[in-house]
Amino acid sequence: MKSFVNLLVSIVIAVWVIVIALISVQNATPVSLRFLVFQSIQIPFGLVLAFCVAVGLIGVAVLQPFWALGASKSRVDEEAEFFIDDEDF
Repeated sequence: MKSFVNLLVSIVIAVWVIVIALISVQNATPVSLRFLVFQSIQIPFGLVLAFCVAVGLIGVAVLQPFWALGASKSRVDEEAEFFIDDEDF
């Protein structure tokens, strides 16, 4: 089952890489990003898109252990309440 999940994740990432490559080739026009008073240099749209996807993937990979840690604590608490209720009867 774990190998199936790894295969599925690999396929999804491969599709995203292909989509980014196609968008990069079709949109080679340079763009400039603006945020409040800050403005970036002009870079191709595909590069901006690829950078955003990479930051998102890395961010999820870094934050995922924290989500798993929170889920395991809540599951332990539910099991503890279950066993306490059984002892009362």
